Amino acid sequence: MKRGISLLLVLGLVLLSACTSSAEQSTLQSSATVETPMPTGEGAVRTLRVMTHDSFDIGEEVLGQFEAQHNVRVEILQAGDAGVVLNQAILSADNPMADVLYGVDNTLLSRALNADIFEPYSSPLLSQIPGDLALDPEHRVLPVDYGDVCLNYDKAWFEEHGLTPPTSLDDLVREDYRALTVVENAASSSPGLAFMLATIGRYGESGDYTWLDYWADLRDNDVLIVEGWEDAYWGQFTYGSGGEGDRPIVVSYASSPPVEVLFAEEELDEAPTAALIADDTCFRQVEFVGILRGTENRDLAEAWIDAMLDTAFQEDIPLHMFMFPANQNAQLPQVFVDFATIAERPVSIDYVAIEANRETWLSDWTAVALQ
Repeated sequence: MKRGISLLLVLGLVLLSACTSSAEQSTLQSSATVETPMPTGEGAVRTLRVMTHDSFDIGEEVLGQFEAQHNVRVEILQAGDAGVVLNQAILSADNPMADVLYGVDNTLLSRALNADIFEPYSSPLLSQIPGDLALDPEHRVLPVDYGDVCLNYDKAWFEEHGLTPPTSLDDLVREDYRALTVVENAASSSPGLAFMLATIGRYGESGDYTWLDYWADLRDNDVLIVEGWEDAYWGQFTYGSGGEGDRPIVVSYASSPPVEVLFAEEELDEAPTAALIADDTCFRQVEFVGILRGTENRDLAEAWIDAMLDTAFQEDIPLHMFMFPANQNAQLPQVFVDFATIAERPVSIDYVAIEANRETWLSDWTAVALQ
């Protein structure tokens, strides 16, 4: 079924974070994302190595144009999720395995910057990137794309059952929403971690009602916690499972509804699912690219970053990696224009605070949510 194809594509988004199971800790391997002709031009063909997560993808034409323009072969080095890739880059810092690293997000940013593995680069394309995405003022890493992790719900299920879809995180702990929600394990899943951070930002760590109180209420209201996005969306979510699941609310991405339209078996006038993007309900993941310290191809690394931030590459991102482009001049594909939504006020937690508190938060979450 094409729905299966669409969900497998969205599944790639789950691999953006450091939070994965030990089975995903694979050894770094070299693989070309697409087959492109050997570029031609004067002089010897050089090689540019890009370390990235398994979800990296870009159009053959865009990659081929870069290779031809710079007389270079781009070699993509992939090793599972972004956390594994970052660890590889840190361990090999004295003898870098690549020239560029792409895929570090704001949940990993502080760790990456503290490791001092990047060379600053102020790309001229930064003027086209909104300032709220450029989190590193020294430009050791530059924002490439972003995506909102948020609740998604099955429109038809709520209509058939005469229940109003959720409008806030508060709704999930109400009695009439009992046993309707499936979320991912924050310790093993990127969207699971992001949703946990959203609840921390929304309810806080002190006061009469904290984020841990909220998770205790979710647990008491029969929330279902599964290991990863694939099981949550494809196995438990009523729409994603084709009706085999019994949970009409799932933690996913704001890009999931347009993807469902894109890969639907029949043309749809509206998305069958919707993302809840009300204030303080989503957590925004931002992905970055940076030049690895010690590269012998600084000029090519700069050119690659400029290409990633330019409109041709940026406009390929939504339909290849199902994220939103960072460049404000990039045009979204029509299916995103028609069916995608972006949170105006997502939860914001400083990346330094995430690094400093992540393990404590996860330990506390495990004690409350999984007991």
